[in-house]
Amino acid sequence: MSVSKSLAKMVAATAAAGVAGALALAPVAGISGVAIARTNETMQSNLADLTGGETPGVTTVTDATGEPMAWLFSQRRYPVGGDQIAQPMKDAIVSIEDHRFYEHDGVDMQGTARALVTNLVAGGVEQGASTINQQYVKNYLLLIAAEDDASRAAAIEQSIPRKLREMRMASDLDRNLSKDEILTRYLNLVPFGNHAYGIEAAAQTYFGVTAAELTVPQSAMLAGMVQSSEALNPYTNTEGVTSRRNTVLQSMVGNGYLSQADADAYAAEPLGVLESPATLPNGCIAAGDRGFFCDYALTYLDSKGVSRAELLEGGYTITTTLDPQVQDAARAAAAANVSPEAAGVAEVINVVEPGRDSRDILAMTSSRNYGLNLDAGETMLPQPSSMVGNGAGSIFKVFTAAAAIDQGMGLETTLDVPTRYEARGLGEGGARNCPPATYCVENAGQYQPQMTLREALAHSPNTTFVQLIEQVGVPAVVDMSVKLGLRSYTTPGSYDGDRSIADFMKEANLGSYTLGPTPVNPLELANVGATLASSGRWCEPNPIDSVTDREGREVYLERPACEDAIEPGVADALAGGMAADMEIGTARAAAQAYGWGGQAAGKTGTTESNQSSAFLGFNTGFSAAPYIYNDGTTTTPLCTAPVRQCGDGNLFGGREPANSWFQTANQVPAALNGGLPSHDPKFDEGTSHAVLGDVVGRTESDARRYLTDRGYQVNTRIVTGNPTPRGMVVRATAQDGLLREGGTVMLEISDGVYRAPAPAEPSPSPDAGPEPAPQPIPGVRQEDIDALLDAFGL
Repeated sequence: MSVSKSLAKMVAATAAAGVAGALALAPVAGISGVAIARTNETMQSNLADLTGGETPGVTTVTDATGEPMAWLFSQRRYPVGGDQIAQPMKDAIVSIEDHRFYEHDGVDMQGTARALVTNLVAGGVEQGASTINQQYVKNYLLLIAAEDDASRAAAIEQSIPRKLREMRMASDLDRNLSKDEILTRYLNLVPFGNHAYGIEAAAQTYFGVTAAELTVPQSAMLAGMVQSSEALNPYTNTEGVTSRRNTVLQSMVGNGYLSQADADAYAAEPLGVLESPATLPNGCIAAGDRGFFCDYALTYLDSKGVSRAELLEGGYTITTTLDPQVQDAARAAAAANVSPEAAGVAEVINVVEPGRDSRDILAMTSSRNYGLNLDAGETMLPQPSSMVGNGAGSIFKVFTAAAAIDQGMGLETTLDVPTRYEARGLGEGGARNCPPATYCVENAGQYQPQMTLREALAHSPNTTFVQLIEQVGVPAVVDMSVKLGLRSYTTPGSYDGDRSIADFMKEANLGSYTLGPTPVNPLELANVGATLASSGRWCEPNPIDSVTDREGREVYLERPACEDAIEPGVADALAGGMAADMEIGTARAAAQAYGWGGQAAGKTGTTESNQSSAFLGFNTGFSAAPYIYNDGTTTTPLCTAPVRQCGDGNLFGGREPANSWFQTANQVPAALNGGLPSHDPKFDEGTSHAVLGDVVGRTESDARRYLTDRGYQVNTRIVTGNPTPRGMVVRATAQDGLLREGGTVMLEISDGVYRAPAPAEPSPSPDAGPEPAPQPIPGVRQEDIDALLDAFGL
């Protein structure tokens, strides 16, 4: 068949002028000048990327020791340098794919001319004649540059314009890079099947070696697979792969890379591949029980601007803060106390390291196994780090106590412990037989009628803390919980419509808040303990030690600064008060059962109807909050030993949650060696007591100035001085027993009057009986004695 003159001219021009002139012939095919300009612009951009040679890599997620626990990738590829690829591999791929590679300038014009004539005559593309340069261009555009199906289709379309653009770029590439650089980039790019991209991944997948260790027959097999990596799979097409390998060996003989004798010997060998391909699991599923931590770390990075899409291609190394010893201890405790396969109930544990300037997460786990098999109780939901459960119960009394101490109450302040308390203005409902518009609460056990605040934290009477939240104010308690760590409580829409939990509780002024009835983020709850252990210093919980790119450069992460959430003295006093829970309170039995001998503060918590329970424990080296809750589709009471859903609950925070804390802490040196900050004794009596005591004995004007300088309001009244001089302060008191910021102080001023006390009637000796009747004197008449006494006026 004859070739038309125009086509002949195109072929001649292509052969004579090279590929650079070929693209200039595009107008013959009717392409507009705008289209040519746009095409040139795209090619220049792609050429820059090709020259740079950056390809998607594998991001590795490690624990704090550097041990890998998960990998992330869109294409499993490990780019290596030319000196890290065995020479037989280079020889084999050049021999079978482009034996004139070291001779041409990116495009083999002889082969291209022959193929172009055939293609033009056929009206399409019948032959490729692609060089390694051209294959590199096509694979790069397909595997790297293409962002959608349309661009992927364009990268491999069988058309002359696409082929000409490929030739132009291949030629330009040869002018910008050395032959070894092009060959290295090509081998790092091409797919080898079984999710292995690039020669390093291929060597590991099929032979369990590095690319530098590949032998001649191994290299020949891999070079042959490039022709069709899916069809030439050694695990499904052994015969075909063996035949193709031997073809490559023979081509190496023909091109002078191998002797015939060696080729024959290699051809007689089996493929020698691994029993199964050494693939790599993709994503946090590979992390096992560390999967919850891995998933949270990626979510955290996404919030800092390092997206998962970027991680899938960037080849980063993510070093997390996960401590394998702490993680293993926490996981063992959770699974021991709540079965991983228990129906509808789970336990989560986070361990956070206290610190004034950092807040590393050391462990994050669930009793559930991390996975996709729901029938086996597995889950991939972020249980340890999201709002779950029915609340932490009486742990929230800590926030009420913190607000009271902050407002001046002392740990030794005596509080009433009524059996039942009915409050108006704090919501409604609660205990049975509650009057309308009233919130009623009763205690779960029997208590003495009065306790100090320290004792109340240990024994946890409900009525005392409802009275206390009424006294200090619901808003103050809610704000305190947020300051100490429950930051999710300010998220709009987290509870009622568009409102946050914090806003809802404050606007409704619900006294039940002190009993912990709202879902919690277990990670934030653990961080509350770390904040208190750090003298009231809040820091964001942090799962990331560092992120480095493929060049080893650290990626900057913008993190919020740590902040002084509450006064250090208040935090330290509260921690000291909470230590009593393990000594005399609701956690005492668990502490004794596990031989706890360290220092720590704690608080147990159980919600109404035993639907969830928790234990918050901490010291300067360790903070954790084991939390057990309904994690299924139904919410029911929970029972103990074993933990399960049941009809009438008896699970309390002092049982399995506290057990989990001590089991974990006993395996962690930082927990065993941790202590508690000492606190100023003034917080035992209360800071309001100290302030009020400072003004007693001062003049009214001096006392007034002292208080107003500190932001307090002052009222006065005159009282009997006895014996305080006139105008001096006899006594100072605060409303409700607490001196709040900006509160009012009542000064009792002496009137200067001294009123002597009435003489006291003499009291008989306690040992004396009734006064004896007068006794007669022997020999003297009584009337004579009376006359004598009258004479003397007696």
